[in-house]
Amino acid sequence: MDIPPPAAGEELSPSLALVNTRFRLPGGPYEALAEPSAARAWLTERGLVPAGRALGPAQAARLRDLREALRALFAARIGGTAPDPGRVAAVNAALAGCPPLRVLDWTAGDPARILRTAPSRPVDQALALLADDGIGLLTGEHADRLAACGTPGCTRLMIRSHAARRWCSTRCGNRVRAARHAASHTP
Repeated sequence: MDIPPPAAGEELSPSLALVNTRFRLPGGPYEALAEPSAARAWLTERGLVPAGRALGPAQAARLRDLREALRALFAARIGGTAPDPGRVAAVNAALAGCPPLRVLDWTAGDPARILRTAPSRPVDQALALLADDGIGLLTGEHADRLAACGTPGCTRLMIRSHAARRWCSTRCGNRVRAARHAASHTP
């Protein structure tokens, strides 16, 4: 399967990028975190675990479980429905595993408010940071712009950059436009 480019907003939210590691497109299902090595690579690429850090099957499963909990909560937010309490508890449990702290960093230039975690196991830190980002996405400035892609068959989520945005990527938008064009030219 040809993997689509990142969905709109993934650069703003690693939790959104995590949710979009499993999706379905017309070409079939895609699972980016099926193997522990793939989960480790995904976390490493985002600076959430140190390079070379081993990740076992149980840790990869915890990452996938957090992804599914966040997906359910994002879908509840998008749909305006009550979330599953178990999914809320799962995100809070990931956060409690290594609570993130906001600290002042003023080592050079302007001061900055940054997020750090207390020393812990790297995977616990990564899960806590992803959970915190997910909570921020659900409650922050982008919460009302969280949306599902409007392309039939696409299950990815996005942060709309403007009210008229309906597709997670240019590729999905082109797919819809091509289908619409083909339908209008079919005798």
